[in-house]
Amino acid sequence: MDMAIWKVISQHLTHMAKFERKGRFEHPTTRIVRVYLWAVLNDRPVYWACHKRNWRGVKPPRNLPNQSTMSRRLARQSTKEMIDALLDSIEPALKYALVLRIDGKPLPIAKHSSDKRATIGRGVGGFQKGYKLHAIYAGNNRPVAFCVEPMNVDERVVAKRLLGRLSLGEGYLLADANYETNALYDYAAMMGRILVTPRRFANAKGIGQSRKHSTYRLSMIDRMREPTEFLSDLYK
Repeated sequence: MDMAIWKVISQHLTHMAKFERKGRFEHPTTRIVRVYLWAVLNDRPVYWACHKRNWRGVKPPRNLPNQSTMSRRLARQSTKEMIDALLDSIEPALKYALVLRIDGKPLPIAKHSSDKRATIGRGVGGFQKGYKLHAIYAGNNRPVAFCVEPMNVDERVVAKRLLGRLSLGEGYLLADANYETNALYDYAAMMGRILVTPRRFANAKGIGQSRKHSTYRLSMIDRMREPTEFLSDLYK
């Protein structure tokens, strides 16, 4: 683990703890987040961070929560909001940036895993079993909206859900060819975003006449045939 990263996280949590109101819980939310992130950064399960012997090289919290407490508290909205506040404190999420990007990253698991929630879907170089991280990023590479779904969940379906989490705002949304669909072009426009994608099938000569096509998609197809210098630089 990069101790420099942990030092930054720890300093921010210590500062945030000073302003945290005392509640009815034995363990403040900042402590729950601290224990959780110690496990995450060490690539270990949460229960591992609940034991002081596993806090080598750093000073652990005086009183560590047990696994049961961690499970309950991590599910609370206040904990999720604390994690978001921590991330915003370290690297603000540029939710209103002019240019946003969306993509999916496969998270394959071992083929012999008995994980019933993991599914088979298209991953790197072929089909894999596992999950996929779907995220919308701003220019600083901080996700402004994200979720993890089983591998076989369609990226285009998840894209609409993630866009719905953002506030209305003008700008561009860059994506690869897999996101080139009428529904997503229309939904992005409704959210104030101009979706920019190449053609899903690079050699396609037409667009088909069997359905009504999004005017926003048709416009981008025309623009991408002979892109302006601005559009080329934008997509690069």
